[in-house]
Amino acid sequence: MARGAVIAVAVVDVGLRAWALVDLVKRPQAGVNGPRAAWAVALAVVNSAGVLPAAYLLWGRRSG
Repeated sequence: MARGAVIAVAVVDVGLRAWALVDLVKRPQAGVNGPRAAWAVALAVVNSAGVLPAAYLLWGRRSG
């Protein structure tokens, strides 16, 4: 993979991770599917090239 592509993936991952963590902090437990602490640890520690933050944003939040 070219260096530019690696940097682009890293930038997307950081942006999605920041968005997901801010959302998680502001959202009450009732608005989160699963334990907030588990989501917070996973989002802070797991390097997933944006997959984990996207999963939280798509399926980890309850609508309503």
